[in-house]
Amino acid sequence: MNCLSYFGMEIKKIRRSHIIWILLIPIVILWIPAVINSGMNFEMQAEGISPEHNFFIQSFMGLAWFMFPSTLVICTVLLNQTERSGKGIIKMLSLPVHPAALCLTKFAVLLLLAAVQMLIMIVFYFFAAAAATQINGYPFLISPLFILRETGVIYLCSIPMAAFFWMVSACVQTPVFSVGIGLASIVPTVLAINTKFWFLYPICYPFYRIVVLQGEMAANIDTGAMDLIPFLPVAIGITVVCLFISCLFYGKAERLTIKSQV
Repeated sequence: MNCLSYFGMEIKKIRRSHIIWILLIPIVILWIPAVINSGMNFEMQAEGISPEHNFFIQSFMGLAWFMFPSTLVICTVLLNQTERSGKGIIKMLSLPVHPAALCLTKFAVLLLLAAVQMLIMIVFYFFAAAAATQINGYPFLISPLFILRETGVIYLCSIPMAAFFWMVSACVQTPVFSVGIGLASIVPTVLAINTKFWFLYPICYPFYRIVVLQGEMAANIDTGAMDLIPFLPVAIGITVVCLFISCLFYGKAERLTIKSQV
């Protein structure tokens, strides 16, 4: 069995699961109050940011700070638990596929789920902006190319964070502890983005990006910059290290069980 076949199997498992609801519900929770309270965006004009841009920033900030990271935490645990339930992971590790390949394929599925949630966020943005336009009689829609570009940047910034959550899930087999560590790591992001060494904390990357974007849009709000150096090499390094550790620990207990039975 090659990795493509295994990836196809994972997609079939996702179709039968309820993970799609985990991706959808946070988006609905974000946009409903955003539309209801859309009139409040006019208050930010004093800060030099237009209502339509503030409407985009505030909703995507809520996504980048908590909703998106917490969804990734839950998805990582669910992806691992689908294998551990019924000892399915033992069966998979018995196949002629290297455990590291299985681990990386699972991580690719996690990135696919993250991409799907981002696409859902974009679709809901246009519906929400259209609804806010009708309610306030003011155009809240901004350039689709801008929305696609910035959402893509936020997604790319989330890859090191996803690698960290995947490492935690691979190393900590108890779901409660894995979820707890993941959710607890989200809390310090507000503190991390206010330090000079924010680039050392991958969980804050998406949130930091949207905060920097807010500073670029608002004339009277001063935020930091997202310089590619040292951000990019550090982000790549963190991703590689987290995935390497994940491959070492993925299914380690089950592999020991298989060896003891041989």
